[in-house]
Amino acid sequence: MLKLTNPFLEEIKECQKRDKKLMEKLVLISEGKEVDFGVDENRVVRYRGRVCVPDVPELRKMILEEGHRSGLSIHPGVTKMYQDLK
Repeated sequence: MLKLTNPFLEEIKECQKRDKKLMEKLVLISEGKEVDFGVDENRVVRYRGRVCVPDVPELRKMILEEGHRSGLSIHPGVTKMYQDLK
């Protein structure tokens, strides 16, 4: 699984604040009505432990490009890369 660096987490966290759907989830979390979503110690919204990447095309592109450039990615195929990033 791709480990996100602090700059990515900070960027994701900032974009999450502008994501209306995720902000609605935060309300449900605080009311105890949402069990699959949570907020970690860095205030990053997660779904079942996975970081929720907001629907911001530039951010998603940055993450995919970083995963593609990573030294750990040997480019075994699109499916493998998708599974790693997922």
